[in-house]
Amino acid sequence: MRADEVVQDLRDEQADLARIVDTVELTVLTPAVPWDVRDCVSHLLVGDREGYRAATNPEGFLAGLTEVAQDPQGYVDSWLLVGKELSREELLTRWARQFAELADCFATLPTGIKIPWYGPPMSPASFATARLMEYWAHGQDIADAAGAERIPTHRLRHIAHLGVRTRGFSYALRGRPLPEGEVRVTLSAPDGSTWEWGSGDDAIEGTALDFSLRVTQRRHLDDLALTATGPLAREWLDIAQCFAGLPGEGRNQL
Repeated sequence: MRADEVVQDLRDEQADLARIVDTVELTVLTPAVPWDVRDCVSHLLVGDREGYRAATNPEGFLAGLTEVAQDPQGYVDSWLLVGKELSREELLTRWARQFAELADCFATLPTGIKIPWYGPPMSPASFATARLMEYWAHGQDIADAAGAERIPTHRLRHIAHLGVRTRGFSYALRGRPLPEGEVRVTLSAPDGSTWEWGSGDDAIEGTALDFSLRVTQRRHLDDLALTATGPLAREWLDIAQCFAGLPGEGRNQL
């Protein structure tokens, strides 16, 4: 998809999440213990801020990565401090403004640019996809905390695609080589159509929602109706992780 199409989907994802946040107290704990809703919003706000900095001042962003590498968890935790110092109104206003600044800047980026990040540099379309995944994943935590039901949309295709593309990344995070062989992924889309990736005898089948919940580690595998055929598929689902950072521990079974 073109960058402008992905960015529009990103805008829609943020707008849907903002409506859920408006219905819940910021102090409500999420399944991402010990984070509460405020922490999730703070994480997204600072992620948008750093994304904007990476896109508009790549040299300055890259200069800070050495310090980040010295204490990755401490760096992630520091993002949460921003929200703790703000009132609800201030936090939500700053979040909306920072997101709009990031989304708007995509229209000004020259063709062929690569934006640095905490992993490999990305094209604007790939970067917007990564931000959409972050919004959807942390949005699931907030929706769970609020007791809100989210209707699956076509935007899940971005998360599912990223989940497929990061199979090797899931192994690399754990210091393990990617085994030889492909895994075919066949998913039922929210509109009833079928999305497919890859080929081979090893296969994963299920809904786009369940696959997205798994690769973002928002649900335990046993709580999802995903079918894994073959050792490559089963092993991948055990460790699937499409987000940057330390290997996640995943969620407990419901």
